[in-house]
Amino acid sequence: MIRLSCRSIGAAALIALFVPALRAAAQQHVPPAPDTTSSEPSAPAQQPDAAAPSPATGSDQQPSAPAPSGPPVFPKPDPANFTAAAPTKEVVNGFLQATWGYDADRMWQVQAILKTPADGVSKVIVLVGDKTGKQKPQVLSFFALPDGKHIVTGDDIIDFGVNPFADARKQLQQRANGPYRGVASKDLELVEFADFQCPHCKEAQANMDKLVADYPNARIVFQNFPIASIHPQATNAAEYGVCVTKLGGSLAFFQFAAAVFDGQDGLASADGATLTLNSATTKAGLDPAKVAACAATPEVKADVDGSVQLAKDLDVNEVPTLMINGRTVPATAPYDVLKKIIDYEVKADGVTGQ
Repeated sequence: MIRLSCRSIGAAALIALFVPALRAAAQQHVPPAPDTTSSEPSAPAQQPDAAAPSPATGSDQQPSAPAPSGPPVFPKPDPANFTAAAPTKEVVNGFLQATWGYDADRMWQVQAILKTPADGVSKVIVLVGDKTGKQKPQVLSFFALPDGKHIVTGDDIIDFGVNPFADARKQLQQRANGPYRGVASKDLELVEFADFQCPHCKEAQANMDKLVADYPNARIVFQNFPIASIHPQATNAAEYGVCVTKLGGSLAFFQFAAAVFDGQDGLASADGATLTLNSATTKAGLDPAKVAACAATPEVKADVDGSVQLAKDLDVNEVPTLMINGRTVPATAPYDVLKKIIDYEVKADGVTGQ
């Protein structure tokens, strides 16, 4: 299901349990993983809040915050709850490790893998906790499909397995053809899907510029994903960007992109967009008339359409989205979290980032 949007990073309802560190800055499907259920597992009781001072003491001291209670103790799994032949506990743990491995505080236990009335469909139940005790334990459940490559959570079907990002990584290596910064090698490929008229895409450029500096051995690609239904001038901007790249190369494109994002308010109208895009083209050292003529061609439209289709094929439905060797994360996530995830993927994939 496609839900195209350019979202604020502060919407807490958009984050799933699979990325607890991104709760204040994530979007739906970033990174892809099952949603949580509402109940909590059996676990030690949480420490009570510190008592407020008695009015009789006259103290105005504020109550102290409760100390972390330490890691939860999960109940021992019952062998009777493992009735399905697949997926195995090892595969589920491999999937969770691939998804959560960057977070040293995350802990979990596979509690059940159950047969369901649907042939080959299994229900997986996992207890999830935080080693510091700062977060309450929760129960995660999802349905594993017979193909062994996908799971269902809510109304979404997402990739599953010990290497859940491998297929997306392969697609990006084959089809992500946008301008790039860094090296030609695709061993570490960071692909940003963005819309020139999206304000959160503009915000994400600070992170992208830092990544360029911190990961000189990465290939950092810009893929157009204009959402025309909410940003009427985004497609035109994307077409200009394709032509700037054709005529001036990747260096000219990123000069153009920085100028468009800086002047993003000018994209609010058709006339303003023309002035903004022509100005950005000039700043990139190119002739606006030549770029405008190029942007009107069917070949350029097909290029932008192809980039949009790639995003849809990868279930990218919001901008800005960053894909790290196939793993989807919000490009507006806190920078230290982005680095943790990239460093983890670098180690997991056996590549060089710095």
